[in-house]
Amino acid sequence: MLLAEMEELNKNLNALEKFLHELPEKALNLGVRVLIAAILFFIGAKVIKLIRKIVARSLEHAGVELGVIQFLDALIKICLYIVLVLMVAGNFGFDAASVVALLGSAGVTIGLALQGSLSNLAGGVLILLLKPFRVGDYIKEDSHGNEGVVKEIGIFYTKLMTGDGKLIVLPNGNLANTSITNATEPSVRRVDLFVGISYNSDIEAAKRVIGEVMEQDPDVIKTEPMLVFVDALGDSSVNMGIRCYCENADYWTVRWRVLENIKLALDEAEIEIPYPQLTVHSLQRE
Repeated sequence: MLLAEMEELNKNLNALEKFLHELPEKALNLGVRVLIAAILFFIGAKVIKLIRKIVARSLEHAGVELGVIQFLDALIKICLYIVLVLMVAGNFGFDAASVVALLGSAGVTIGLALQGSLSNLAGGVLILLLKPFRVGDYIKEDSHGNEGVVKEIGIFYTKLMTGDGKLIVLPNGNLANTSITNATEPSVRRVDLFVGISYNSDIEAAKRVIGEVMEQDPDVIKTEPMLVFVDALGDSSVNMGIRCYCENADYWTVRWRVLENIKLALDEAEIEIPYPQLTVHSLQRE
């Protein structure tokens, strides 16, 4: 029994001695492989960046839309980095074909795990094909009320910039399956305003004053209808509706300027814009 234990101990000592003897060589080989992998990854990243730049410039010269360029650039980046990672893994002895086969056999599991991402990818493709909006358009998605200028249409997400400088990131899958209001697509946009005047004011005079403001505004399109009408009889005022048209790019400028000039013109014509009023009746006992 003791002899068997001594033999087993000698075997372990011999194995340890052999391991320590080969350790420097193995460490050197591993270090060389890590260095080669780092150099390969660095050079590959530079080549990928160059390829993306060449493709982007070629697409720009071909007149391709910015959204399509951004989408293809992100897709090319992902595909090339996958190839680069497989090449680096091959440097460590991994067989790229075996890795691909393993991923293929696990495709169902991966597909279920990435179901949301695949839905966003399909949504991005649909957006680029159907073109409900483009980069630079001002849109509003009706499911959550997010709105802003489209800055980027990526593979999985679309980025909007709000008027106050906030960045909203929306999944492409949701955008492809919800109703979207595109405020940039039409070249002409209608301006709707509402102003209340006193019940004691002359309605015709108010309509004339407001009409003159629209006629004098340089950006209101004179060939389109300009309407002033009684929209409602409110609790404290006669609510006047005002409609005119302008170029889409001038919408907010025209809206703010016309509304300000209407206030100034009504003041000059001594037409009152009343405050909310409440009439209180007092019951007195005799």
